[in-house]
Amino acid sequence: MELFWYLVLMLMLAVYLILDGYDFGAGIIHLFFAKTEKDKKAITSAIGPFWDANEVWLIAAGGVLFFAFPTLYASSFSGFYLPLIMILWLLIFRAIGLELRGQVKNSMWESVWDKSFGIASLLLALFFGIALGNIVRGVNLGNVTNGISTQEAHYFFLPLWNSTFSPHPEHLGIIDWFTILLGVVAVVAITIHGANWIIFKTNSSLNNKLKDVVFKLNFVLLLLVIISLSIWHIIEPKPFHNFIQMPWLFIFPIITFTGLFGLFKIRSFKKDGSGFVFSSLFLFGGFAATAASIFPKVLPSTNDVNPALTIYNVAAHEYGLSVGLNWFFIALLLVVVYFTIQYKVFKGKMDDVGYGDH
Repeated sequence: MELFWYLVLMLMLAVYLILDGYDFGAGIIHLFFAKTEKDKKAITSAIGPFWDANEVWLIAAGGVLFFAFPTLYASSFSGFYLPLIMILWLLIFRAIGLELRGQVKNSMWESVWDKSFGIASLLLALFFGIALGNIVRGVNLGNVTNGISTQEAHYFFLPLWNSTFSPHPEHLGIIDWFTILLGVVAVVAITIHGANWIIFKTNSSLNNKLKDVVFKLNFVLLLLVIISLSIWHIIEPKPFHNFIQMPWLFIFPIITFTGLFGLFKIRSFKKDGSGFVFSSLFLFGGFAATAASIFPKVLPSTNDVNPALTIYNVAAHEYGLSVGLNWFFIALLLVVVYFTIQYKVFKGKMDDVGYGDH
């Protein structure tokens, strides 16, 4: 049962990454490339009917984490308390940036909320990438000092950064050069993803320019991926051991690079949705490959005193996991019906939706 709920949790997070990822990416595009009012409205219209529903996947993933892996939930929400609060505020400012912009017809008012929407989207992409970097790198479980655990084995707390800015000291920070690198990878990938969604869902005058942006940023993304893979062994001595032991896991890197290399053809795609499919493949494959690389760990330990948190030592009791299975399939059915109706109602181009004009 632990494995089933782990797969459910990872799938929910992957869906959230793809769906809310294009919202974040659209916000970044809005911040840097939308210069005219028409282009700004096209971008907000493209995500307007979807963004709040997309965030439900994050809430659902949090619910599954609380129910199925309560020890991990308690450990993570205490250890990452400060960045989680920052992410919460960024989600709030991104939302009110979308909702409040159209309430007053004043250029200064609109500019403030445009910046709120764009900057919050950029920082959210960065912070979620940094969060993934923290999970890959691990944390000082038990707050070990001089070889002695000063707290419970599953407890930790991280400041935003430490004086060394390194991923190797005994007392780590959330931000170091490794987690920043993964944060930048996330920003570039999500910017590409958002651009592809705008191309898919609008006839904006930006679309041809965005195809050039995607093509150029894809070179940056490829370079960043190569650098990340090259230095991975600095963080994990045997980064590919799971792939060697279970060769079928190579399907995830294959999916990742299929999406990455497919995006180099963005200028020649005949269907506007093709780019979005390839960027979705990259995000899904990259996230799945990262999770597979540390499995069964869900939060590695950077010390030798306390063991890593795995899906087996943080899971709830077998009985609770079994009971939750029945409710899961009911909830899954409702979600599938809801999203099917939503995306069917808002299929096609969204330029004339007029989101934010209320």
